[in-house]
Amino acid sequence: MLVLFDQSTPAPLRLHLNAHAVTEARERGWDRLTNGDLLNVAEAAGFEVFVTADKNLRYQQNLASRKIAIVVLGNAQWRVLKNHADRVVSAVDSATPGSYAEVMIPRG
Repeated sequence: MLVLFDQSTPAPLRLHLNAHAVTEARERGWDRLTNGDLLNVAEAAGFEVFVTADKNLRYQQNLASRKIAIVVLGNAQWRVLKNHADRVVSAVDSATPGSYAEVMIPRG
């Protein structure tokens, strides 16, 4: 799957998603886009999964008509997240068009 990391997503996580093609928003010059615009350009570019730590995304955006799946990290601190990367991998692996999943990560 084509996976897009928001600027809030720790870059080392991509090493755990080696079965997928991962791109960071900043690599495309999209790191300054607001979430609505970012989701629009990501969908237009064919991305299938958007990984972010923005827990407010579902309240700020109308996600009902989205084709892109959204995976929200419960904790984006890499020192904590790296011990639970398998949870994120599982969420990305099971993502379907338009799905929304929050990955619970214990506080570090």
